[in-house]
Amino acid sequence: MSFRFRLFLSFSLLWLLFLVGALYLAGRGVEKALRGHLEATLLEDAKRAAEAYRKGQTGTLLTTGGVYLHLYAEDGVPLLLTREDHRLPQEALRGVGETPKASWQKGFAAALARTPLGLLALTQDTASIELALSALRQALLEAFFLLFPLGVLLVYLTARLAASPLERAAREIAGRSPERLDPVPLRLPKDEFGRMVEAVNGLLMALKEAKEKEQTFLAEASHELRTPLTVLLGHLDRLGRNPLDREALATARTTAERMRRLVEDLLALARGEAERTLNPHIVDLKALAEEAAKEYGVAFQGEALEVLGDPDRLLQMLRNLIANGVRAAGKEGVEVRLLREGPYALLAVEDRGPGIPQDLLPHLFQRFARGPGGGTGLGLAIAQAIARAHGGEILVESRPGRTVFRVRLPLLASEEEEP
Repeated sequence: MSFRFRLFLSFSLLWLLFLVGALYLAGRGVEKALRGHLEATLLEDAKRAAEAYRKGQTGTLLTTGGVYLHLYAEDGVPLLLTREDHRLPQEALRGVGETPKASWQKGFAAALARTPLGLLALTQDTASIELALSALRQALLEAFFLLFPLGVLLVYLTARLAASPLERAAREIAGRSPERLDPVPLRLPKDEFGRMVEAVNGLLMALKEAKEKEQTFLAEASHELRTPLTVLLGHLDRLGRNPLDREALATARTTAERMRRLVEDLLALARGEAERTLNPHIVDLKALAEEAAKEYGVAFQGEALEVLGDPDRLLQMLRNLIANGVRAAGKEGVEVRLLREGPYALLAVEDRGPGIPQDLLPHLFQRFARGPGGGTGLGLAIAQAIARAHGGEILVESRPGRTVFRVRLPLLASEEEEP
């Protein structure tokens, strides 16, 4: 069952209930008005007649069209019946006092009052009222059979118009697939439908961006793995011809180590291990930074500072930052500095490369984000995760000719207390 059909049924039911209720209330209102007018007239006439009887002015009463006067004894025996068919039953005569009361019987209405001569009753036929009410019911029934189909037609057109944007959006969304993630081209007002389409478009754009990043990452990861694999296979071939070639063995071992690091980076991101698997020790940050700088052949200067952390993870973080700078500016254009900044150790990795585009800076530490220097898009994401796992953070500022990554790590308590 479609949404439009459910909407049509719901509004049709509401229209039916409204129409039946309105026509019923209209009929009841007219009936109450007619009966109320007749009853009020009879009570007023009975009041005047009873007053005249009490004053002995019965001869002044004149008959009026359609109103009939009757007189009953206290025991209910008729003393005067103007119309036999307007005889009141005994139960209608009970409890009659000097104040007139009304009584409705089949075919007529009566107003009764107590007088010195007996129980006075004024009656009037209700045939005219019943005829008017019958005509009114016929008119209301005709109005129902005219208005209900017309209202249902309007409800159908309204439901179709209201559901049309949703149906178009549903068709467009149904046409999307992993191969087609372009936004839904619908312009709608800022109502529930419009916000829903905007949310779907946002999701499609996020999926498209994630897919593009994944494809880029797979291409880069494949390239990063292909190169060392080619080198490794070449040196293994050399070792096959000359098993004593130590240079080929050392190069193969280094290449395999590089591949192992890349695979570990991938696993760390996939499992979130960069944030969780820490083995904390008291770390000599200066020695660690010197080791990483020497490994890449870049300049280093700094003071001796100690932090509590995982030396392997911190070394991995420094390697990623330095490797990023070397790709951008070469090892001659990269410098590593270590200094104290209040209760923090500040590690700065500066390069003189072309800089990072400003639109990329907010996304630089996201997974698969790649700068102009290339890379797999994993190193900076892993470095930031490691820094945060140690209670620190990496900040970056960049302009053409100068890019600085600053890592703040909390010092040991003993380090903080030193002046």
